[in-house]
Amino acid sequence: MGRMAAIGATRRRLALAAAAAWLGLGIGWPAASPAQPAGTAAAPVPLERLGPVSPEKRAELQRLLDEHAAVLESQAIVLKTVAKLIGPSVVHLEADTVPRSSAEYNRGRRREEAGCGVIIQWKGKFYALTNRHVIQGAAADAIRINLADGRQIHPLRVLDDVETDAAVLPVDAPKLVPAPLGNSDRMEIGDFVLAVGSPFGLSHSVTFGIISAKGRRDLHLDDAGLRFQEFLQTDAAINPGNSGGPLCNLRGEVIGINTAIATNSGRNEGIGFAIPVNMFMAVARQLIETGQVVRAYLGVELDAKFGAALAAEIGLPGLMGARVTRITSGSPAEAARLQPGDVILEIGGAKVEDDLHLVNLVGLLGVGKTVPLVVFRDGKTISTTVQLSDRSKFGP
Repeated sequence: MGRMAAIGATRRRLALAAAAAWLGLGIGWPAASPAQPAGTAAAPVPLERLGPVSPEKRAELQRLLDEHAAVLESQAIVLKTVAKLIGPSVVHLEADTVPRSSAEYNRGRRREEAGCGVIIQWKGKFYALTNRHVIQGAAADAIRINLADGRQIHPLRVLDDVETDAAVLPVDAPKLVPAPLGNSDRMEIGDFVLAVGSPFGLSHSVTFGIISAKGRRDLHLDDAGLRFQEFLQTDAAINPGNSGGPLCNLRGEVIGINTAIATNSGRNEGIGFAIPVNMFMAVARQLIETGQVVRAYLGVELDAKFGAALAAEIGLPGLMGARVTRITSGSPAEAARLQPGDVILEIGGAKVEDDLHLVNLVGLLGVGKTVPLVVFRDGKTISTTVQLSDRSKFGP
């Protein structure tokens, strides 16, 4: 037996012994004998087999099982309570959408999409949050919102944003139950989450997992118009039909809107993505208040190939920030006297991770707002401010 195999066998014995002790079972291992000749096997020791046991032994096993199960059950109460709390706020959506294929459109065909949403309350009014792709092209009267209590309603109108795949549906009906909103910025990798939705039309299905990663920004999704990505990644099972449903923390707060999966089969493979609720609500508030999303503009071109080697060469302690390659004439960046070669480390008080992160941060900041800016230039950190403009004034 090689060394690695011997180590593996030892670890297996320890693991089995620990499991047996936890279950109240005994497993005997042969004791090492100094007098045993080299190369000879130790006499086998009979293992305790599962089989008929005395009533006294069964009673002892049941007592141990009840004791340990009570610990797990007390923890599972949290999950059951979250499911009960969020359940009445989750809705199943059906929409008669306009086909995305022009050939199908010309033939007059329509198709039915299905997904989920979650009811929230904002400034005294109620809205269903969902993904744009769930209701894309559907008129308000062609969208059916199935409430948890069996009622079916229609939205008053449709508000959506193609660049984030966010949609907000104003609703008005008696006894609507809004979900509490959490703070997605506080979520960390390893935090427990629950996903609620209608996979394959099975409404109000609940799955459990963790936040697997944050800041996924380079997903290649079917919707080419999806420009702003800042996804939370989770292993909570997400399947077709879960789109638009809530991702919740252990306090029952919505911290994300389930949007996509990474899969080779078209089914759940443990990699799902949700729009962080902070990002979603930044868009939703504009849609609710003005009916459109106006995004801020800085006016820089960025180095997509900025890597660790160049970061070290210019004196940064590690790879961070977004490196500027060009300044747009007449832009806020020019007014703030930014220069090619600058590395933007912070904007609006948020640390910049990379170029795509900076694009997201700027796009969600308020137009006309003056925000603090931290850049790295010639080996020094410089603090300044910049007043952001309306992106639409500088072309698409």
